[in-house]
Amino acid sequence: MKTGRPAAWRWLIALVFSAIVPVQGQPANQSSAANSYYGSVTAVAPTSSPIPLTLDDAIRLGLENNLGLTLSRDQQETASGQRLQALNALLPNLTLQGQTGVHQYNLAAEGFNLGLLTQIPNAAQFAGFPLITRVDVTQGQVNLNQTVFNLSTIEQYRAAKTGEAVAFYNMQSSRGLVVLNVATSYLQALSASAQLDYARALLTTDEVTLNQVVAEHEAGTVARLDELRARVQYQTQQQAVIAQENNFEIAKINLEREIGIPAGQKIQLTDTSPYAELEATTIENAKQEAYASRQDYQSMLQQIRQSQLSLGAAKHERLPSLNVSGFYGVQGISGSVYHGIFSAQGELDIPVFHEAKFRGDREAASARLNSLLSQMADLKSRIDQQLRDSLLDVNTQSVLVQVARSNLDLATTELDQTTQRFRAGIEDNLPLVEAQSTLADAQTQYVNTVYNYNQAKLGLARNLGIIDVQYQAYLKGSPPAGSKQGDVQNIKKATP
Repeated sequence: MKTGRPAAWRWLIALVFSAIVPVQGQPANQSSAANSYYGSVTAVAPTSSPIPLTLDDAIRLGLENNLGLTLSRDQQETASGQRLQALNALLPNLTLQGQTGVHQYNLAAEGFNLGLLTQIPNAAQFAGFPLITRVDVTQGQVNLNQTVFNLSTIEQYRAAKTGEAVAFYNMQSSRGLVVLNVATSYLQALSASAQLDYARALLTTDEVTLNQVVAEHEAGTVARLDELRARVQYQTQQQAVIAQENNFEIAKINLEREIGIPAGQKIQLTDTSPYAELEATTIENAKQEAYASRQDYQSMLQQIRQSQLSLGAAKHERLPSLNVSGFYGVQGISGSVYHGIFSAQGELDIPVFHEAKFRGDREAASARLNSLLSQMADLKSRIDQQLRDSLLDVNTQSVLVQVARSNLDLATTELDQTTQRFRAGIEDNLPLVEAQSTLADAQTQYVNTVYNYNQAKLGLARNLGIIDVQYQAYLKGSPPAGSKQGDVQNIKKATP
């Protein structure tokens, strides 16, 4: 008995000190100043009652209100405006012009010689001819300017149109990132909720054990050390519950921040943490899927096409351009007779010497194209790496979930048997406290592995480029065959 007490007291002291260590790190509080995808445009009016929120609801709100996606849509509108600006250079420009004015002229200053009038027969009638005269003129006309042929301008318009497609794919990529972030935050909140439920259940068990040990100590059947041990375990679990409550609330605040719900609004997560095995796939099939579906890959293809068109526009600056212009209208003395007037002219512009500009534009466009080709080569390698990493993560996390599930079952069985032995008076409460600690660790590990497995599946869907249309299928574990390509084709049909 004496040999066991020092070890027991050392265990008790270690347990007391471990109580001051947080049970689990709280969710990271991301800043929208550093990353706009962690912010939102608050659009949901606060209510006094909690808002029920499913995963689909959260993602829908994220797609509507997330700041990063909102900025991406604005960039798409900017690209659309730039395309229209480039198109305007190829369209006829019509303007209506009307003017009236009072003009006073000094004919002598204009070079008119009054002596010339004396050479005209009947010059006497011009006696007193004024050299200062006033004329009131009114004029109205329609002006036309049209570029008939300018190959450089045509290529610039094609490049701007391709730039609009680039912005579209960038926006689609932003949608996928929003879905990934919101789903991650929702699953993190579900994990925090599960950890809280486990912690509260253990607290209830610890409370029952403490009450029993206190009663037995008062009856003189157990030592004071058993009561102290049970009380420390109970207070340690109280701390765990408080920490998990804090983690859960922070996780909900982070989720609200991303989807546009006011931080003070109460929400109720109505979905449960999903778990399902994912159908296996090969790296070859994954790469084929990614090349067809990933928005960043499609965006890079469009950027290369845009750069090629810009290079062509730079090369075609040397070619002649043909423009036509003219006007038709009426002109006359104000309040008097008006007569039609018109003008029509064509202009052939042949660049003779702008060598520095031509070479500079061509070299800049060529460098941009070479840079994009290098980025494309890197992107292909990165896609291959990301897919291999994701497949490894999915397979590894699937095994870890099974192991964690087995450990949880074993820890639960161990606690049940240890509790029975304690209540039967066979052992003191030291093995019981150790079994409770083991179960708490097993529960935490199981929740974390399920979260990591779901996160790995979402990461795979993101790396395939289909998370925004297939996130539920991947969380449920078996994405329907053939539907992925159909969804991607529908997206491509919407491409400008």
